[in-house]
Parts: sequence; structure tokens; C-alpha cells
Amino acid sequence: MEEIRELLETKQYTTIRQRLSDMYDADVAQTIEELPPEDFMKVFRILPKDMAADVFSYLEIDHQQLIINSLSERDTANIINNMMADDAADLFEEMPANIVKRLLQVVSPETRRDINHLLRYPEDSAGSIMTVEYVDLKENLTVTEALERIRKVGLDSETINTCYVLGPSRKLLGTITLRKILLSEPDALVGDLMHENTVSVNTTTDQEEVARIIQKYDFTAVPVVDNENRLVGIVTVDDIVDILQQEATEDIEKMAAIVPTDKPYMKTGVLETWKKRIPWLLLLMVSSTFTGLIIGKFEDALSACVVLTTFIPMLTDTGGNAGGQASVTIIRGISLDEIAFKDIFKVVWKEIRVAVVCGITLAICNFGKLLLVDRVSMTIAAVVCLTLVVTVFFSKIIGCTLPLVVKKMGFDPTVVASPFITTIVDALSLIIYFTFATAILHI
Repeated sequence: MEEIRELLETKQYTTIRQRLSDMYDADVAQTIEELPPEDFMKVFRILPKDMAADVFSYLEIDHQQLIINSLSERDTANIINNMMADDAADLFEEMPANIVKRLLQVVSPETRRDINHLLRYPEDSAGSIMTVEYVDLKENLTVTEALERIRKVGLDSETINTCYVLGPSRKLLGTITLRKILLSEPDALVGDLMHENTVSVNTTTDQEEVARIIQKYDFTAVPVVDNENRLVGIVTVDDIVDILQQEATEDIEKMAAIVPTDKPYMKTGVLETWKKRIPWLLLLMVSSTFTGLIIGKFEDALSACVVLTTFIPMLTDTGGNAGGQASVTIIRGISLDEIAFKDIFKVVWKEIRVAVVCGITLAICNFGKLLLVDRVSMTIAAVVCLTLVVTVFFSKIIGCTLPLVVKKMGFDPTVVASPFITTIVDALSLIIYFTFATAILHI
């Protein structure tokens, strides 16, 4: 960065061009994004035209908008025409409608067709993230003819490691790797060499499912077909990495009771952050009213034995943590397809045993602490420890079953994670606590 700034001050633009040309596209994008807007545009214009399109796809959306608004229509069209179709479609989804309309008018007819083709698929589906740049081969081609076609179309393809063998009406017949082609006899037919048992996804398949398939089979790309098994595109592993990050971020935000957002934290305004957080905070605040009602109902018991109040935070926090542990584990298992609703009884049985062991361990440790440190009576210690065992038991049952039930109902299980479960468990733990207290202490 310092080197580029010094070169800009001395106007050594040729040296900057050579220096950046030796770097990876992603590193170039990260470097020039840290420059002031006027220097940013100056350096971007210095880049070779074939490199500019690749660097452009790595830039943040606000920098992409700055470039589009600053360049001429001809230069803008050149960048978009040289981008991969899936990257161009992602760009158009983020841009304002008036800019999209202008861009569609200046790009080539082929690029416009590919972008419109991708934009018509449902959001977060395989069709919306696929690329239409791939190498397709006919089954009656020889190895020599296949290599000729790869040389012809490979430069504009997302990947050439795997080629797709098509039959009549572009129906997917199989796949063949470039390695297999290179190591086969020149007159061998592609149809005899291809792998027929092909794993593919539909255009409407959810992107998370696509990610699981690529992860399961260690693919670098997976073909996307329509309802008639016609090849329409491929999803590559570089797109999957972005999807995994996006989905993980979304799940974390939901589990923290935040409405998901696509913007980075530092680029999200205060009011926008407020809008994302306040709905769940209001809901959880209202739901916590039940906790106050329960305490009010047992006000006489508390006034008769004030020391009971001291242990309420510990009991509610422990119950919430126990439920949160179970729910997060189950939600993760659901997202990885390791756990389904049919496994609910196995899950409950396992969590029951875990709850008993955890509850007894916590009770024994807490019993000693109550007698030696807090100096309470044996009966009060018994009330607290019994409450602890039962609270942990029910918390883990609720934590493991609620996500599975919500998923079965067709909703996102992450929305019932820690905050929501904690609210339920808080109320439950107080009911258990005061029930034991009134029964054992006779208050």
C-alpha cells in the first residue's frame, strides 16, 4: 500500500501497472479498496482490461457502484462482458433499478441473455448462483476433437477440469475429467470414457443443499439441470465458499435474535442496525413479562424466606445455558442433515441421560458451595439443588425438541435458539423453584 501511494505521488503509473499485474486479483482488490476514492479510480483505470474485470468481481458493492458511475458506458460494458455470468448477475441484484436498466442496454446481447437467465430463478436457489460458462462435449467426439473444443471454449469457461457430455436436446448424459481425456487414446470416443452415474442438482434446489452435495462428494463443480434433465449451468466450489459464509452468518444472527443483514457491520448504519435488532428485543421483553408474573405470584414465599431471591439468577442462567447447548447442537445437526425429525426419540433419550448426569454434577458441586460459602441451611440447599437438577432436565428436553418440531412445521429452527428458549426456561425454572420451596420449606 505504501509503495503504491509513493508511486502515485511520483506518477510512475507504468510501474504500478506492472506491480499489480504480478499480484492475485483478490489481493489487488483488497489493496486498492483502501485507497481514497480519487486514487482508487486512478489505479483501477491503470489495470489491464482483462485483469480489471476479474478484480472488479472481488470489490465491495459500493466500490463497484463508484466504478460504474465513473467509467464511460463503453468501459463499463467491457468490464461486465468479461465477467463470469454468475458474478455479473450478483452485481445486478445489488444495484439500483435505474443503474441495472442502463447497464443492460450497454452490455453485449450474449451477456444480457445470460444475466437475465440467471436473474429469473428464485433467490438462494442453484439456478440463481450457477454459471453458464462451462465446457460441454458430444458423446460421439473423439479425444482429439474434444481437446480441440476445450481449446476453443475453455478460456471463457469457469472451469475445464470437468467437462459435461450432452445428448440430444442438451440432456446430461455424463461427465468426463480433463485428466481422463489427456491420458486416453486420441481416437477413443468421449461416450465410452465418460462417467455415466452423474450427481446433479435441479435449478430450484436450495443453495445450502448444493453446498452439502459438493462437500459430500468433494466436487469442484456440480451440474445444474432443469426438470427435463437438460444441462443449464454449473455451480463451482468458489461460489459454495461464499454461500457457506453467508448461511453461517445468517444462522448466527438469527440465533442471537437479530434480523439477518447482507451488509458488513462497519457499513451498516445505526438506524439500520436498530431496525434489525429491535423487533426481537421487543418480543423477548414482552415474553419476559411472564417471569415477573410468576415472581409476583410467589411474593409471599419470597418475603417469608428472602434468601431464596439470591439464587434466582443462578438457576435461570443455568437452565438457559443448558437449553441453549442442546438447541445449538441440534440446529447444527439439522443444518448438516445429520439429524431429522424421525430421530426425535433417539435425540430425547440421549439428552435425558446427558441432563441427568449434568444436573447431578451441578447439584453436588452447588450443594457444597451453598453449605460452605453461602452458609445456608440444609433444607434451602436441598431446594436449590433439586431445582437445579429438574431445571437442567427440562431445559435440555425443550432445547432438543423445539428445533426439530419447528423444522417439521416448515419454519427455520434457528429462530427458536438461545434467546427464545432462554425465555421459556426462565419461566419454567421459577415455577419449579417456588414449587419445591413451598413444598419443602412450608412457606
